[in-house]
Amino acid sequence: MPTNKQRRQAAQRHLQKQLERRAELAKRRRRNLGILATAVAVAVIVVAALVITGVFSGKDSSTDAAASSSPVATGSAAAATTNADGTISCAYSPDDSGNPNLKDVGTPPTPEATPTQGTSTLLMSTNQGDLTLTLDRTKAPCAAASFAYLAGQKFFDGSPCHREVNQPTFGVLQCGDPTGSGSGGPSYKFAQEIPDGTTYPRGTIAMANTGQPNSTGSQFFLCFVDTQLSPDYTPVGTVDEAGLAVLDTVAAAGNDGSFEAQAGGGAPNLPVTITTMTVVG
Repeated sequence: MPTNKQRRQAAQRHLQKQLERRAELAKRRRRNLGILATAVAVAVIVVAALVITGVFSGKDSSTDAAASSSPVATGSAAAATTNADGTISCAYSPDDSGNPNLKDVGTPPTPEATPTQGTSTLLMSTNQGDLTLTLDRTKAPCAAASFAYLAGQKFFDGSPCHREVNQPTFGVLQCGDPTGSGSGGPSYKFAQEIPDGTTYPRGTIAMANTGQPNSTGSQFFLCFVDTQLSPDYTPVGTVDEAGLAVLDTVAAAGNDGSFEAQAGGGAPNLPVTITTMTVVG
């Protein structure tokens, strides 16, 4: 028959084993929770990356031109050839997607001899103030020629800037769709022009696209912060300081979030309408 001392020792051993089992279970729970937290964090990062990189691309061929017209795509090399005199031959192809929101105003004249030097200046007058846009023919000759041509055709006059995104590393106002739906544009399209080392700092004007090669149209976005995007959108020029002040005012008012499910942002809470877009130099 065990003595009291032996019973106490047995009880202590039993208690020690219980404590060890509990400690092991707690350790396993902590490890499993750590693995779960890591998996969740990775999933959040992946989703965020997908949202950011798809920010300018639409859900289908009719909506990507605008809400997407979120810039994305490469492949300008096959779209243009350089002539002996230094001009470039641009290819403006008919948009045969069947999109009902396209507006036919013809195509830029003499695309086979598009200038590649100098700049073109546009005055973008809006109900919130004037913005002076300087288009760079050297970096994006086809986009600059198209932009100036559409302005001369009054293509942009009376159109709303339909989308605003206001994030620390992604702040843009998107315009250029006469329908204001996010899917409108001209009846032609052309290739993206992406110079090596392209970035989108504050003041950049860049062309939106559908995420496919040769899908640039009329929609453009104006960066009011240093915007971190993959180099998939044609940087066509810059906005002046007075124009940036207008953009800052619009950004401060935020947006309604109506594009969050598609490409991010929404209609600006402070509505912006392009009253006229005029070539002034």
